[in-house]
Amino acid sequence: MTATTATTATIAAPPVAPDALRPNQPGDRVLALERLSNAELEQVFMRGATPALSAIAGWEFRGLNTPPWFRLLGIKKFIKGFYSEGGTTWGYNCPVEQNRVDGPWLAKPDDANPKRFGFYTVAAVDATATDNRYLHALLLDYGKGNNPRFDPSAGLRDYLVQVDAADPDLLLGKAYYAAGPLRLPTYSFFILERHRRGPAAIAR
Repeated sequence: MTATTATTATIAAPPVAPDALRPNQPGDRVLALERLSNAELEQVFMRGATPALSAIAGWEFRGLNTPPWFRLLGIKKFIKGFYSEGGTTWGYNCPVEQNRVDGPWLAKPDDANPKRFGFYTVAAVDATATDNRYLHALLLDYGKGNNPRFDPSAGLRDYLVQVDAADPDLLLGKAYYAAGPLRLPTYSFFILERHRRGPAAIAR
């Protein structure tokens, strides 16, 4: 697979605002991104910067898949979390109530004790690896997430960029699916906005 380069480089982790006053609803920029076409989102993605692992580990992000028909699948809204363990950055997904896009993110079955599934590793893209399409992104590799055998999420390969170098709270992802040596585009993007502190360790 041919790697795609970008003009932005990995950025240092800027200060992250405390979550005490962080609202549980999407900001105006999230809603604006959600309304863009795939072609427009591709331009935003290619201008993005590499997120610092230290700026995402230990946090949960409100997630929003951009395709409107994802609501029919019950996955329009979700939560992604990130944590560090054994020298590796890991991540997971949580299901949430599929209320209005501008409504609060309420994890299921309970916001205080959410279900966590669809685990993945998070690392800089390796130019020599098969999954090397966007060298300015982080790679979320579900195939290395130690998920249950035959879990269909194992084929997911997400690329993640920071929309603006000065704002570590807003991220944009692009999803592919691995089928053997092939990497199939899903023609879908997802938006992440910093939500709240996540647990320091995950029991699996």
